[in-house]
Amino acid sequence: MSSASLSRPWDVHRLPSAQGKIFLVTGGNAGIGYFAAEQLATTGAVVVLGSRDAAKADAAITSIRSRVSGARVRHLQLDLADLSSLKTAADRLDLDHLDAVVHNAGVALDDLPRRETEDGHELMFGTNHLGHFALTGWLAPLLSAAPTGRVVTVGSFAARSERLDLDDLQSTRDYRPKRTYGRSKLAQMCFGFELDRRLRAVGSTVLSVVAHPGGALDSLTPSRPPVHVTTPVQRLRALPAGLLVQGKDAGAWPVVLAVLDAQVQGGQLWGPRAFGLRGTPRPEPVPPHMADPAVAARLWAAGAELAGTDPHLGFR
Repeated sequence: MSSASLSRPWDVHRLPSAQGKIFLVTGGNAGIGYFAAEQLATTGAVVVLGSRDAAKADAAITSIRSRVSGARVRHLQLDLADLSSLKTAADRLDLDHLDAVVHNAGVALDDLPRRETEDGHELMFGTNHLGHFALTGWLAPLLSAAPTGRVVTVGSFAARSERLDLDDLQSTRDYRPKRTYGRSKLAQMCFGFELDRRLRAVGSTVLSVVAHPGGALDSLTPSRPPVHVTTPVQRLRALPAGLLVQGKDAGAWPVVLAVLDAQVQGGQLWGPRAFGLRGTPRPEPVPPHMADPAVAARLWAAGAELAGTDPHLGFR
């Protein structure tokens, strides 16, 4: 590879070919996940939308196919809130390898009361973190079978100001919806960095990368009916905010780069260029509270116990 090609800036509008590759995007039917799937579909890859709602997934697939000529996209029934269903979902992929999984799906609740998954876990922690933790284990053989498999965890700006309470991971003692959401995303990000440390320790070819969308608003997001509709009035009202934040189409850019760019390294954090809130992607320093190995080890042990998974997640 020439030095010119190594130094060529990443172009979010002209993505490299990924012909022959297969990507799974959890929650690919809406929001950041939808736009990541739409952008990845332009590369010629097969894109699988993991979604528990078949009708919403079908609408997303129709939208992608209407915008991307020859898009190869399909749906996988996936419910991260039901841990016992995840092995079946992974088996139903019916693949011999998987080049990347994007851990994007998430539940964000704004109000009381505290809710639980089918397994009795707090809904946001159980879905956003434990569901993806367990899914990684079931996908490990497929990711390891790819030449350079990747696990891309989608974090959140909300995680920066939070700290995990390792003695109350499920917010049983003190439940505040916004804080619990931020902590669930922090748990995901800590998992992404710890996973890469563990993959390096066993000499795996799989990389774990964390990306976040910055400030991504629905009102600044282009319409994709019926998946998402932004009215002219909503867009007009949001224009001042557009100086600081962006739409979910641009919020997907760091995620897509983390999946595709050959220069990406395991353990990196990617986000928007301008104050971590908007703009093209760039690598960011990992905040110390997300990279604390002692915290990560306790979170990992708790995750393996709560999810009932192999502590190695299938990577040995």
